[in-house]
Amino acid sequence: MVGQACRKGEAKSTYGTGAFILLNTGEESIKSNHGLLSTLAYKLGPKAPTNYALEGSIAIAGAAVQWLGDSLGIISSASEIEELASKVDSTGGVYFVPAFNGLFAPWWRDDARGVCIGITRFTNKSHIARAVLESMCFQVKDVLDSMQKDSGEKGENKNEKGEFLLRVDGGATVDNLLMQIQADLVGTPVVRPADIETTALGAAYAAGLAVGVWTEDEIFSSGERMKKATIFQPGLDKELREKKVESWCKAVSRTNIFSR
Repeated sequence: MVGQACRKGEAKSTYGTGAFILLNTGEESIKSNHGLLSTLAYKLGPKAPTNYALEGSIAIAGAAVQWLGDSLGIISSASEIEELASKVDSTGGVYFVPAFNGLFAPWWRDDARGVCIGITRFTNKSHIARAVLESMCFQVKDVLDSMQKDSGEKGENKNEKGEFLLRVDGGATVDNLLMQIQADLVGTPVVRPADIETTALGAAYAAGLAVGVWTEDEIFSSGERMKKATIFQPGLDKELREKKVESWCKAVSRTNIFSR
């Protein structure tokens, strides 16, 4: 969160093997009623205020892409999924829920198992690949929606148009299609920084702050950072987005195969 310079009300999502979403709640630790964890965000010095966060962890994100290659042989490397998924403009009604060993936030179901639903004779490997990318983005949206319910607002991280911004980082964010899908499904701009290795950057910021290389205001100033960032604007119709989310929720409900 320091590497992304997230102040109170600002959220970031890291995409790796799993996905990890945090919302800075400032000096107040908010108890979640919607499946999230309350955690420490950062404290930049002995006299600085402690910032807390709401956190949601997703077990399977980039790991689902690896599964496509290792277990199904659909791709030979993770970098191929963007080109494969780009060959179709939708999943063709296919929804994939990667509940390989249960579901983490905000569902917390250890009895859930993965499903791929909506398959027809028309379905090909490009639809499956795109559904895998969408699964990552749907899960992040579910966590963000829970954060909104817990915090009572989408936060203060807005642009000049009053739009909420989602800051992203991690290896999977090099996939432009994934980032565009994420923007479409959350309905807000997604901001990818020039340096996506923000964990290391945050450590450098904290170390530099401690020895006086820069000030906290310089770290958290977003002007230059936003100029260098890539911003993905949502382009999906609101009605279509809501229909897709409804279908996703139905697919998630089918993962509870051992509770029947």
